[in-house]
Amino acid sequence: MTSGTQTPDLAELLGGYRPRSVGEAADHERLLGLVGEPGAWDRGTPLHFTASALIVHPATKRVLLRWHVRQQAWLQVGGHGDPGETLPLEIALREGREETHLTDLAPWPDASLVHLTVVPVPASPREPAHEHADLRFLLATGMPEAARPENPESPLEWLTVAGARERTTEENFRETLDRAGRLLDAL
Repeated sequence: MTSGTQTPDLAELLGGYRPRSVGEAADHERLLGLVGEPGAWDRGTPLHFTASALIVHPATKRVLLRWHVRQQAWLQVGGHGDPGETLPLEIALREGREETHLTDLAPWPDASLVHLTVVPVPASPREPAHEHADLRFLLATGMPEAARPENPESPLEWLTVAGARERTTEENFRETLDRAGRLLDAL
């Protein structure tokens, strides 16, 4: 349980998800095929699940971006499951807390998956190029001033959705921002 809500498992989350574009539908089909596979969360496989979240401060309609050194881009928080972790929302919450030091993060406006996408990841000295099957959520904080980066190489920045769209270079993340922006605008 998280923040009083049931945390859906991977099959339930993907089974109930409805893609919103042709590209997302193709990614959704790929990810459905990955459910139940050994190594679905193993970072050593060419395509594996990750979970991430765009952190929002609903009162000011701002979003929090994090500089990702490996991707060389301003993006959302998130990453790989630790050994034994298989609940996407729980992974996104843990990663969000670790990467921002925000202790009050909670699913917003609910625990629904907001976007899914397959993201290419460039090779590094430790890993070959691979793909992340990224499952994206929205998490809210009531204490934006408490955000602190986990390290100096990964600064954080609060921005409006429009400002975040300008800051990022990743089109798939712009779609996540647009979806968050529609929800924030409805407040």
